[in-house]
Amino acid sequence: MSPKNLQEVLDAAPSTVDLLRNSQLGAYIYPVVPSEFTNFRREVTAWRETAVLFDQSHHMVNLFISGPDALKLISDTGINSVAKFEVNTAKQFVPVSPEGGVIGDGILFREAEEEFTFVGRAPVANWLTYQATRGYNVDLRLDQRSPSRPYGKQVTRDLWRFQIQGPHAWEVIEKVNGGPVEQVKFFRMGYMNIAGEQVRTLRHGMAGAPGLEIWGPYESYDRIRDAILEAGREFGLEPAGARAYSCNTLESGWIPSPLPAVYTSEELRPYREWLPADSYEATNALAGSFVSDDIRDYYLNPWELGYGSFVKFDHDFIGRDALAAIDPDTQRRKVTLAWNVEDIGKLLANPVDKDGPVYQFFDLPNANYGSSNFDSIIDADGNVVGLSLFTGYSANERTALSLATINPDVPLGAEVRVVWGEPDGGSRKTTVQPHEQFAVRAIVSPAPYSVMARETYQAGWRTAVTV
Repeated sequence: MSPKNLQEVLDAAPSTVDLLRNSQLGAYIYPVVPSEFTNFRREVTAWRETAVLFDQSHHMVNLFISGPDALKLISDTGINSVAKFEVNTAKQFVPVSPEGGVIGDGILFREAEEEFTFVGRAPVANWLTYQATRGYNVDLRLDQRSPSRPYGKQVTRDLWRFQIQGPHAWEVIEKVNGGPVEQVKFFRMGYMNIAGEQVRTLRHGMAGAPGLEIWGPYESYDRIRDAILEAGREFGLEPAGARAYSCNTLESGWIPSPLPAVYTSEELRPYREWLPADSYEATNALAGSFVSDDIRDYYLNPWELGYGSFVKFDHDFIGRDALAAIDPDTQRRKVTLAWNVEDIGKLLANPVDKDGPVYQFFDLPNANYGSSNFDSIIDADGNVVGLSLFTGYSANERTALSLATINPDVPLGAEVRVVWGEPDGGSRKTTVQPHEQFAVRAIVSPAPYSVMARETYQAGWRTAVTV
C-alpha cells in the first residue's frame, strides 16, 4: 500500500537522510520564466550597472491569510516580533520547530489590519496552513507556485510579481509611473501607476540599490511587463531570466533553501501525518558532501542563517524555549566563500579531461544539484568547521561563490576547503553521475559579498556580518 502522508513515507524509508539524499526530484527549478533573454552574464551585470526586471511571478507560493486571528497565528509561529508590525509594511518571516530548527522563511506582507500575504517556498506555507487548523479564526487561500515543467500548458497565477532593481531603477520607476514616486522606507508598501493601473509596491533592494517590488492581478501581466520594458529601454533595463535570477542571492547573502526542521520532533508527528506523501518535505532533494546518519545535523537555527536579530522574546512562539537555551556567541555564522580560481578551473575543465578523474559537474551560473545543499567545509586538519549551502558563479564579481555557515572561531580571510561532490561515488539523485570528490580552496569572506550590497542595504540580516 502506498504511503498516505509524510510520516508513512519516513516510516517506510531506511532513514530520513537516505530518503532525501536519493530523492528523484532533481534540482530546484525556477519555472516558466525563460532561462535567458540575452545571456545570463549580461543580465547579471545589468543589476550592477543599469537596471534589471526580475520576474518573481512563478517560483514562490502566495498564501493569503485573513481574519480576526491572523496576527495571532503569525505571532504564535514566528520568531519575529509583531509589536510594531504596521499595515503597509513587510517582514522577513521565520518560523522554527519546537526543537529550534528553521522551517523556512519568506516575505510576509501586512496589507490591511486583518489581511496578510506570505510569499516564499512551500515549507512555511504548509506550516502556517497546518497551524491555522488548530483553533484560529482565520481564512486561508493558497496560490500554489507554477509547475516546474508545464510542458507547454497554459500557466496562470493569482498575481504577477516583479522587481525593478539597479542603479537606474528609480528613473525607470518614475518614467513608467508618469511622475515622481515617493521613496518610502525599506520594507514599506505604497502604490504606483503602470499602464493606467494602480499597483502595490514594496521598497526593496535585492540588487543593492533602491528599487521596488510590485504586484497585481495576473490578467494584466503582459501589459504591465511590456510597459516596464518600454520605459526602461533608454536606461539599459534588462529582463532577467531564470539562470540570472538565482545569482543574485550569491551577491546579496540570502540563503534560500534550509532543510525544513520537521522530521524528528515527536510533537510534530500530527503535522507529518497531515503533510501529503508528495509534499515538498517528502520529496525534497538533499545534496552535497556532508553526510550524517542523523537528519538533525542538517537543521539550522536562526543565528546560523543570519537571522539572529529577528529572534525576539517579547512573545510566546513555537520553539521559543529551544531558542532561549542557545548561546548566540557559540553559534556558526553566515559568511560567503570565495572559491579558488585554479580549483574552479579544474572543475570547469573536468568534463573535457579524458584522462583525469570525474568530478561532480559544476554548472554555471547555479551549481546546486539539490533543493537543499550541504557541502562540508574543512580546515587544514580535515575537521568540519562549517557547511556550504548555496553555490554558483557571479558574473559581477567574476568569482565562484558559496553562501555558508561557519564556526565562530574561523576568521574572515581564512583559507578553508569545500568538499565538492558526494562520498562513495555519489547518491542516486537524477542530478548525479558517478564521480570523485574534490576539495576546493576558498577564502572566508563577508556576507553580503558585494561591496555595493554591504554599503547600501538597509541594516539588518543581510548586512550583519560577523568578523
